Amino acid sequence: MCAIVGVFGNSEASRVAYYALFAMQHRGQEATGISSSDGVKITTVKKRGLVTDVFDEPTLSKLIGDMAIGHNRYSTAGSESILDAQPVFAAYQLGEISIAHNGNLVNKNEVRSRLIEEGAIFQSSMDTENIIHLIARSQKERLQDRIIEALEVIKGAYCLCIQSRTKMFAIRDKYGVRPFSLGRLKDGGYIVSSETCAFDLVGAEFVRDIKPGEMIIFEKDSNEYKSIQLFEPDPHICAFEYIYFARPDSDIEGKNVYATRKEMGKALAREHKVDADLVIPVPDSGVSAALGYAQESGIPFEMGIVRNHYVGRTFIEPTQKRRDMKVKLKLSPIGSLLKGKRIVVIDDSIVRGTTAKRIIRILKEAGVSEVHMRIASPTIEHPCKYGIDTPSYKELISANYSISEVEDYIEADSLDFLSVDALKESLGNDTNYSLVSFDGNYFIK
Repeated sequence: MCAIVGVFGNSEASRVAYYALFAMQHRGQEATGISSSDGVKITTVKKRGLVTDVFDEPTLSKLIGDMAIGHNRYSTAGSESILDAQPVFAAYQLGEISIAHNGNLVNKNEVRSRLIEEGAIFQSSMDTENIIHLIARSQKERLQDRIIEALEVIKGAYCLCIQSRTKMFAIRDKYGVRPFSLGRLKDGGYIVSSETCAFDLVGAEFVRDIKPGEMIIFEKDSNEYKSIQLFEPDPHICAFEYIYFARPDSDIEGKNVYATRKEMGKALAREHKVDADLVIPVPDSGVSAALGYAQESGIPFEMGIVRNHYVGRTFIEPTQKRRDMKVKLKLSPIGSLLKGKRIVVIDDSIVRGTTAKRIIRILKEAGVSEVHMRIASPTIEHPCKYGIDTPSYKELISANYSISEVEDYIEADSLDFLSVDALKESLGNDTNYSLVSFDGNYFIK
């Protein structure tokens, strides 16, 4: 997951990066950071916590220069140490460099072991540090060539913002697993970010999505960027970006996330009808799909569960104990609306099953007579190696139990999931998607 942003050619670069990271806080809550360059040196500020906790006016005033990169951390590789926060900065033979990375490298252990054998010293457990070492140890004369050489070694899903003192590079892996878009700032310069929702906040015009396998280069004293197609594109856009990760107001590969989720809800209603009084979403992740389900089924839609927005996402909390507590703090049913009703509860996915179980319990404690759970994605049966926090089969309830067994565990009156075919239809058949969590097709070897 994670969020990355790069801003080039704007006198308020660090502040633009700050607002972009604020818009993408949903992509990671553990740590945040910004590196800026004034053409002479790179300055980096990064800490654990939310964007608004880490940055204030005095802090931003230190991040001078017309270029900046930033990162919100969601850990899939590495620990919670501040050393694992990004951007990652280093001084090396050609000067100074800073890197922000979204994704996961599948050959990280192999590359790291080789680098250590050759004498490299690591400061963190992040796979991103592999890239820094590969660039620093390269014998190429230009940074651009060193980056390309490093990219030929690493394998996996990655979007990268790499900043020197005078240049910025934006790179997307050939599979395009994670979203990455290019925008033009109205008051000058360019922005690249993980989601287009950041463009709306900072007043940027969407230019296009960065292509899978493409490197975009921004250079000082140049008003235009340069594009190099490094690798032949083999698109596998992560379906989970549409299902869960991205903000509803973002557009990914020309498709609006909100509209796509509504289509998933409509498809779910066609596949799995139920006789009920109300359709309610699990807020906020199930709202768009629930609206689609209600429209297609004709069952009235209600916001029957109130969310406390001062509590963050449960799925991206790194420990189960924290996830359990946050469910209790986050969601409260409206008893007077729901008592005695048969309800359809819509959510985007079931990973471990613990959140769904708790939601159903609090609904039944509120007097709901029947709870029918409908999930707007297929059963998650395989761990993802490309940037989602599902590291092992044992943590995935649907990898170990049948739908009826999961239904019993979460204490639902009925449970059904969207089929893979219906998901593909909802997403559109104009491109390939990474469905690895559902079909186990590990296309990056």
